[in-house]
Amino acid sequence: MEDQRYDIDALLSDAGDYLETRTNLWKLKGVESLADVSGELATGLGMIGIFTFIVILFSIGFALLIGDWLGKSYYGFFIVGGAYFIFGLICFIRRGRWLKEPFSNLLIRKILK
Repeated sequence: MEDQRYDIDALLSDAGDYLETRTNLWKLKGVESLADVSGELATGLGMIGIFTFIVILFSIGFALLIGDWLGKSYYGFFIVGGAYFIFGLICFIRRGRWLKEPFSNLLIRKILK
């Protein structure tokens, strides 16, 4: 009878250890996913910042070039601004497919990895 009690105590102890280890594993997987997502986000934001800076510089240069061709520098800025307005309007209309879905899929893929 005592052997059976010892077996049950050992089984319960092992089950408790298993649950504790499993809980720690889930926590570590969550931390890894969070670190992966935050690292991806930080890298993406840095790249967006660099890309934005480059686009601004090229936009100013292109606006000045168009303005030089047309005789008034502000004409070039109006034309480039209008082009960005049209591009922004298209992006706003298509934001669900171009922005929301890919970002959501990336986030889900990173978390479930």
